[in-house]
Amino acid sequence: MRKPFLFLSLSLLSQLLLSAARIDTLELRSPSMHKLVRNIVIVPGSYDSNAQRYPVLYLLHGAGGDYSNWPTKDSSLGSYADHYQVIIVCPDGGSTSWYFDSPVDTTMRYETYISKELLTEVDTRYRTIASKEGRAITGLSMGGHGALYLSFRHPGLYAAAASMSGGVDIRPFPKNWELAKRLGTYESSPQNWENNTVTNLLPLLKDQQLAILFDCGTDDFFYTVNKALHEKMLEQKIPHTYTERPGTHNWAYWKNALPYHLLFFNDVFNRYRLHK
Repeated sequence: MRKPFLFLSLSLLSQLLLSAARIDTLELRSPSMHKLVRNIVIVPGSYDSNAQRYPVLYLLHGAGGDYSNWPTKDSSLGSYADHYQVIIVCPDGGSTSWYFDSPVDTTMRYETYISKELLTEVDTRYRTIASKEGRAITGLSMGGHGALYLSFRHPGLYAAAASMSGGVDIRPFPKNWELAKRLGTYESSPQNWENNTVTNLLPLLKDQQLAILFDCGTDDFFYTVNKALHEKMLEQKIPHTYTERPGTHNWAYWKNALPYHLLFFNDVFNRYRLHK
């Protein structure tokens, strides 16, 4: 059921409404987690005046956040939806799910939720390009990990994937962000950690055609693991775009990074359109 989005401050809502985009709250019952999950869907203003299908960008939040973080913090999302003619979906990924199916907590199955349940519902309820060629995914911090993790593990779902300030290797942080609650402690369950960190998933890319972008600020606590992932991908000759620039782990950096991701995704979507 679509509901109007009522959770933004009036000032941010007024900024979003300067664009023609429509903002929906999509509330779904997750069969895998047996609970209701809220998501924001931002639809271009042109959506109701034509019959075309639109590409979809899945935009993931970080640890401690929820589905309202991106629309609340970045009032430009509506303008981006209009400019790039893209539907933007901001899922709820749980405060500290890390976007995988937890092997120790059955209430945290956000890999299944996003990859199967949410994608299916979005493609059913909206006029999307319901194929790989019409989907991209990105996110910040935990969401950056999630975007790469989900796209690497699910070939054929996304044309492009990106990460900003992503926790692309979780192993150096065994005491942080409730990771031990999702995987067990590293000491007791090391294989859970090895199996669910992005940097170990590169072999899955061997036969994939996935456009990859990731970036990180040089003063970010995730800078070292992002640089290491870039170097590992270079060694394995995996095509990707990597950028590092001054910045730390904050919204100023992420709001600056998102337009670059949108340009990257738009280029990928256009390449697919040209080869139809």
